[in-house]
Amino acid sequence: MTPTAPSPSAKNMAQHSAEKRSVSLNSMLAAAVMTVLKLITGILSGSLGVLSDAAHSGLDLVGAAMTFFSVRVSDLPADEDHTYGHGKIENLSTIGEVVLMAASSVWIVYEALVRIFVHTVELRHSIWPVLVVLTSIVVDFWRSRRLREVAIRTGSPALATDAFHFSSDIWSSVAVLIGLGASWIGTHFGVPWLDYADPVAAIVVSILILRLTIMLGHEAVGVLMDRIPADTRRKIMRDVAEVPGVMAIEQARVRRAGPNYFADMTLALPRRYTFEHTDALVQAARSAVHRTLPDADVVIHTVPREARAESIFDRVRAVAARNNVSVHELSIQSLHGRLRVEQHVELDENLSLREAHEFVSGLEAEILRAAPEIDLVLTHIESEPATIEQPSEFVEEDKKIEFSLLKSAHLFPEIVDVHEITVGRTSEHIYVSCHCTLPDDLPMHRVHEVITALEDRFKLECPDVQRVTIHPEPVTDNLR
Repeated sequence: MTPTAPSPSAKNMAQHSAEKRSVSLNSMLAAAVMTVLKLITGILSGSLGVLSDAAHSGLDLVGAAMTFFSVRVSDLPADEDHTYGHGKIENLSTIGEVVLMAASSVWIVYEALVRIFVHTVELRHSIWPVLVVLTSIVVDFWRSRRLREVAIRTGSPALATDAFHFSSDIWSSVAVLIGLGASWIGTHFGVPWLDYADPVAAIVVSILILRLTIMLGHEAVGVLMDRIPADTRRKIMRDVAEVPGVMAIEQARVRRAGPNYFADMTLALPRRYTFEHTDALVQAARSAVHRTLPDADVVIHTVPREARAESIFDRVRAVAARNNVSVHELSIQSLHGRLRVEQHVELDENLSLREAHEFVSGLEAEILRAAPEIDLVLTHIESEPATIEQPSEFVEEDKKIEFSLLKSAHLFPEIVDVHEITVGRTSEHIYVSCHCTLPDDLPMHRVHEVITALEDRFKLECPDVQRVTIHPEPVTDNLR
């Protein structure tokens, strides 16, 4: 009953909506014609089987009308009162059709039992009931096939329900034909018990209707109660769990409204991830959901969690990130079995010493709670500039500063060259930045030592320089 293909993409939504309305309108017209033909034929022939099939077709007409209405409403866009759209109107129309089908089944069974146990109605045999029922079979085959094709393309549960309904009508019509044929044989060849073939056929039709009613009702109620196949949820969770970086899926909910699916997930990610990394991982998780439900509306919430293999360095940086500061020059020493952390933290230069000290004290206490194995945290407070630096106007002095930097660099054999030297000034301070070329295979710890030594030597030459920023580059990078 549920179509196997996904709901249409936004690009094809208008085309699919028009196709759904067209096929549901044709189905409604066909149901109207067949209901009238069966009703007239049933009354003229006195066949309860044909009359029950006419009642069934009448329900088809009502159901087709409800489907036509529901597919029009379900395609309306989401609004302030229906934030998930109007898709569930298709499932509500199925519930209405189920109620009508159940009522007709009770009436058919009642009339059949009366004809079997109270009084028998003599049938007026003719070729017309047979022709009408055969026509019904052909029409039901055509529209059930057409409805299912459109239901698969558009993902419409209402059209899928109608397709299943009309395919079952074929078997009920076959039961009516068998009843008419058996009754005719009983009349012409003197077999009295075959006179009950027509009401028995009507009971068979009602059983088919009841079976269909239970199946349709069960599925419609399931959708309204947000039930989805367990395999679908398990497959989604399995695909998302395989996304690199996902530590755990703490919550996964999927619901359906008409042809549309909605997925809501909460993923646990390592807390050291940056916003950019987290966003890329969320996109990968959303793509994993779309492999199962291609057009689902997916909402993913992320929560930071401590990774199993998280180091002390990661925990210290995580605490700093929670407090919206970054640390550098982070080092951890083991002295007599006790761990000591040293770190540099940049704070707003407009803070007072007391405010900065209170903030750092809270930061250090939080680090000790996050990493109990640490005994002491020592923080070097640096000021984070809050002003925009202006270009230097001291050309001669700047040239002297550049010369002093180059002179200092020549004292270190590892340094190939220093270039892109920039001297910046504020009202009180001088800042220098440059690019420093070093051998490709020089270890990073040695790179740090050389750069630090160059900074110290340069500040001895130019004590007025407050800050030096050196960007190391490999030799091969400068050859490009």
